[in-house]
Amino acid sequence: MNIPNLKLKYTLLCDDVRVEMGNKLSFMGIFQNMMVEQLPVSLIKFAVINHWEGAGEHDTEIRIMAPDRQTLVVSSQPTRINLAEGGQTDNISFFVNIMFQTAGTYWVQTVANAVVLDELPLVVTDQAGAEAMRPVDQISETVN
Repeated sequence: MNIPNLKLKYTLLCDDVRVEMGNKLSFMGIFQNMMVEQLPVSLIKFAVINHWEGAGEHDTEIRIMAPDRQTLVVSSQPTRINLAEGGQTDNISFFVNIMFQTAGTYWVQTVANAVVLDELPLVVTDQAGAEAMRPVDQISETVN
């Protein structure tokens, strides 16, 4: 899906974001999948970063959908971004105490002006599920 005058350049998932001196952003713990000891699990904090290019005013939000793609786990508060012609901006949405009930592929949706622009898969599994997915010859006793 495209929206005139707005382009989503990338989306990152991470544990936290800090603003450093000089207005620089530091991303801690970038991830694309989550392996937890057991499910259900409550994730204390994580962030979704979107980098935008374009022009004009746009309303954005992040939605986390359950593996069935019908059940909403959580959504961010709507955020208005205002871009000068050819401008760029980062939008950071923080989530706290989010409950993931079951293993599966959750969907991180980026929405702008009520249109889903992008869906990023977030695979959530526990240790038992991860062991079951690996062939026996790939299971190692080595601890890093």
